[in-house]
Amino acid sequence: METGSSSKSAASLLAAIAASSEDAIVGKTLDGIVTSWNTAAERMFGYTAEEMIGQPIAILATPATADEVPRILEAVGRGERVEHYETERRRKDGQIIQVALTISPIRDDAGRIVGASKIARDITKAKREADELAKREALLGSILETVPDAMVVINERGIVQSFSAAAERMFGYAASEVCGGNVSMLMPTPHRERHDSYIARYLATGERRIIGLGRVVSGRRKDGSEFPLELAIGELHWDGRQMFTGFLRDLTERQQTQQRLQELQAELTHVSRLTEMGQMASAIAHEVNQPLTAATNYLGAGQLLLARDNRPATDRARGVFDKAAEQVERATQLVRRLREFGRKGESERRPEPIGKLIDEAAALALIGARDSGIKVQLRMAPQLPDVAVDRIQIQQVVVNLIRNAVEAMESERRELTVSAAPNGDGGIAIRVADTGPGLAPEVAERLFQPFLTTKPQGMGIGLSICRSIIEEHGGELRAEPNPGGGTVFAFSLPTAAPVG
Repeated sequence: METGSSSKSAASLLAAIAASSEDAIVGKTLDGIVTSWNTAAERMFGYTAEEMIGQPIAILATPATADEVPRILEAVGRGERVEHYETERRRKDGQIIQVALTISPIRDDAGRIVGASKIARDITKAKREADELAKREALLGSILETVPDAMVVINERGIVQSFSAAAERMFGYAASEVCGGNVSMLMPTPHRERHDSYIARYLATGERRIIGLGRVVSGRRKDGSEFPLELAIGELHWDGRQMFTGFLRDLTERQQTQQRLQELQAELTHVSRLTEMGQMASAIAHEVNQPLTAATNYLGAGQLLLARDNRPATDRARGVFDKAAEQVERATQLVRRLREFGRKGESERRPEPIGKLIDEAAALALIGARDSGIKVQLRMAPQLPDVAVDRIQIQQVVVNLIRNAVEAMESERRELTVSAAPNGDGGIAIRVADTGPGLAPEVAERLFQPFLTTKPQGMGIGLSICRSIIEEHGGELRAEPNPGGGTVFAFSLPTAAPVG
């Protein structure tokens, strides 16, 4: 009697445990007929015990998982245990849920397998959260793979933990070659040898010399070449570890561009000075040559008068006049040479892409202009042919016109538009339009004359030089009112002959 009572107590205990479990506990025969169904199974699948006991467990299968039930029961019938099997099941209301199953054989007192016990856990929410996390991680990974800046993650010992695709392209290493190694391999001497001490000093003192600040440093590629980098470092704590994330941007192209702009600026300054010297020399020579010519004529007349008298005093006077004439003639020769020096020789013309030519000139002319609130637009028509020009001279014209436009605009509306488009005559029309106050009539009439200026420090030769350059290229520089207010400077350039 005690044994039977004990068995009943154990059965009651097991029933109580099954009833209180948060996991669905289901008993079934090897044919898949449900023999027990706890409260958690009712909540999970929506069927009551009365509805399920005596029914095939296959009711819960979806079309995609219909063949799972017989396969699992066959495995259990062989005495196998199925653990943490993730699949899907259908609730009474038709909703598909994700479940994790653990299925074990049920044996009788003789050890024969007579059924199966299934523990099911609803992992729909966890699965959804895991999927969302995986999607976010994939999205973040995709973003990090496509950003142009390289990303390198290291631990507190300088060991590389992550090396992005952009870093692979930048340094020439595969991630597998770098991860697990010291980040100093990406640095030239002497930082290569000192980097570990940099980290140790920061960890010991907390003194930030670069973290959160950023600076320009040098990197070392796999092939040993060095290149300039802009480095920004962030600090993070992850999984109980201190990590450092470096974002790196290759400055090679930027420095080359800056160097090109500096060279262009130097070239333009040099050409401008030479051209201005020529303009001034030509104008001065014209003014000085007139009195010198008159003085030469006067001296010649004096010599003729003295030739009529042979007295000794007149001989001495004749010598003095001769020397004066020689000096005047010498001065005339010097002025003549100065005028010749001021003349412009043949320019060196070759096919040039007009878009690039204007871009470079605008980049130079607009340094600091955007910071002053000027809205700048460069409008280049598509597929423009090359122009046959002297690049430096035409860029000098564009720089001069843009700078004049920028200085002219002092109103609230400050818009500058530089455009290039076919002119209909086989050339390219370039327009520089501003929204300044426009030109006063008295200024417009003499706009291209040398030494005319409205600037306190100006010499008044810039537009005269520009007109000369454009005329030498077979075009005409003109100024006209901007319909929206302001002034438009326009000129045309010849297109280059097609090659071949």
